[in-house]
Amino acid sequence: LICEAYNLMKDVLGMEQNEMASVFEEWNKGELDSFLIEITRDILKFKDSDGKYLLSKIRDSAGQKGTGKWTGISALEYGVPVTLIGEAVFARCLSALKDERVKASKILPGAAAKFTGDKKAFLEHLRKALYASKIISYAQGFMLLREAAKVHQWNLNYGSIALMWRGGCIIRSVFLGNIK
Repeated sequence: LICEAYNLMKDVLGMEQNEMASVFEEWNKGELDSFLIEITRDILKFKDSDGKYLLSKIRDSAGQKGTGKWTGISALEYGVPVTLIGEAVFARCLSALKDERVKASKILPGAAAKFTGDKKAFLEHLRKALYASKIISYAQGFMLLREAAKVHQWNLNYGSIALMWRGGCIIRSVFLGNIK
């Protein structure tokens, strides 16, 4: 969903990279403070040796390590709706189809509407949407853990799990400190 936020800023609001980096930097000071928001800010700020932004030179095609896929498979096996992670995996699969996406974009270019509303209010709605998605994603992850614990009779300490995640993985987030 961070990519969608970026695309809305770029394509709907017409924001420049430095503006978007500033927004992500501000968001990273509050409830969205996380590794993923931090690196998004850093990527948006990064310039190559020519002094030009690097992001536009990177192919928009994502690979996968498999953890999202494994989570999705486990969610299906346990019957738990881990929809956000599942959709993230599908988005990565779709991004890998770069040639097909380019061909399709020539046939179906999409809307070219210009935003005329309150940009600041739009960005605040976008921030709140990202925060809500973060809450939902963690809730779905913990639902999956709870179901697996029930099936396997595990006694999981969810506060400790949140603390481990907060300590150093890709989903590291200050928000996880609220989970006891």
